[in-house]
Amino acid sequence: MEPERKVILYISMSLDGYIAGINDSLEFLSMVDEEGQDYGYHDFVDTTDSVIIGRKTFDKVLTMGFEYPHTDKDVYIISRTSRPDKGSFKYYTGSLKELILKLKDQRGKDIYCDGGAQIAHQMLKEDLIDELVISVIPIILGQGVSLFQSGLPELKLKLLRSKQYEKGLVQLHYTRERGSS
Repeated sequence: MEPERKVILYISMSLDGYIAGINDSLEFLSMVDEEGQDYGYHDFVDTTDSVIIGRKTFDKVLTMGFEYPHTDKDVYIISRTSRPDKGSFKYYTGSLKELILKLKDQRGKDIYCDGGAQIAHQMLKEDLIDELVISVIPIILGQGVSLFQSGLPELKLKLLRSKQYEKGLVQLHYTRERGSS
């Protein structure tokens, strides 16, 4: 029997929980840049074949001056506005829950939730995320785009592993605890 596909939120945030600073700035991420160090990102991406990303986050990546990196995967850009698909990029306007359930029913690798905050919030609220890999950057931003917005149900997690890196980044890998009371 083939293992079930997992939906994994893989994201970075400041110590106080922001995935972006004021005006959606991602400048704080550069404080942990280190040549030859990707904090396990490429190994993780190799375990996935589908990406879920919000349209605003997708557009933000494109404005950073490089091509979107996951052209070899099915990329579902969650949008309120219908747009034509372009190759592996599919603009999706339907129910996020229906999409996730459909993808999990198909054979394949894991599903990467690339953010942003609204998509992560909706997926957490609807209990669609199986694992979270959160890289905590050693900075307190004080304001910005919060990863964990209010209104989420209580979600019990189990720490699978944590890893500390030389530049102060701490990566936490959690799985959802399901079915236990």
